[in-house]
Amino acid sequence: MNDILDQSEVDALLAAVDSGDVEERQDDIAIFSRWRKTTEGVEVRPYDFKRPERVSKDQMRAINALHETFARAAGASLSSFLRTIVEVKLSSCEQMTYSEFIAGLPNPTSFNLLSAEPLEGQMCFEISPLIIYPIIDRLLGGTNQELFIPQRPLTAIENRLISKVIDRCIESLQEAWSSVASLEFALSGSESNPQLVQIVPPNEVVVVVGMEMRLANRAGTMNLCIPYAVIEPLMDALSAQSWFSAPKNKSGIRYERSIRGQLRQAPLETNAILAETTITMRDLVDLAVGDVITTEKTKGTPSIMCVEGEPKLLVELGQHRGKRALRVIRPIELDDRI
Repeated sequence: MNDILDQSEVDALLAAVDSGDVEERQDDIAIFSRWRKTTEGVEVRPYDFKRPERVSKDQMRAINALHETFARAAGASLSSFLRTIVEVKLSSCEQMTYSEFIAGLPNPTSFNLLSAEPLEGQMCFEISPLIIYPIIDRLLGGTNQELFIPQRPLTAIENRLISKVIDRCIESLQEAWSSVASLEFALSGSESNPQLVQIVPPNEVVVVVGMEMRLANRAGTMNLCIPYAVIEPLMDALSAQSWFSAPKNKSGIRYERSIRGQLRQAPLETNAILAETTITMRDLVDLAVGDVITTEKTKGTPSIMCVEGEPKLLVELGQHRGKRALRVIRPIELDDRI
């Protein structure tokens, strides 16, 4: 008997199954376990060994939330650097094999390798030429109106310009990951052809974070490829519970100290007001040496010291080591009549 059925035999077999003459055989699912004695309530799902899911859903949600913070910080940093509105949005966060990630990239492109001390291995940060050349045009004073996107690798000057953008993205990335671990990100290399870079085996699982960058009327994509082997030491810390609780325990105090330190170094303009009065324009024009300007302020009344134009302190005028000086009496209170 032939193992291969022709079309008439297949149709006859299907018709017999539909009419009930032949019962459809249902194989029992055999699930082997040392402890399980029954298969009731067991969920069976297909598993593709070519695309193993090594990162749990909770960890993927944590990575997604973490890089949403990175996208906002990168957009703000690039906006101040380029002096125009730059919008960065997180578009996708998924795990795949490294070969699938490389196959979806254009050639040429800006393919950058990042190191993250003390983690071993490298990450990939790819920026599409569709947004690289508008950024370069903006840095060189262009308007992006009639911009042509060339199909060639970046020149040395263009690589130098785009490295400034990558440095600011690295700073934002390091700030976003600081809630999980203290990592030192650095640019370790660049390449135009992603097919020439093999940081992990082709079947290695990687987490790819896709983002969209928009600059005026131009838009392009950015992709951050994180091999599972690189962030494996941090996977326990990437659980949703520990990640969301981290800012409450550690980051709050650290950010408060950082803000206080920055405020202490902020320069402020101060000045003292001796007295105020009004005169006519004629009197102002006729002023001469020896004239006396009268005010309603008495001799013993303290002067007002202003900080950035706001009255803050009551002071007395004097002299210290041959220079004019102010001695603070007390802060100005709400019920003081100034």
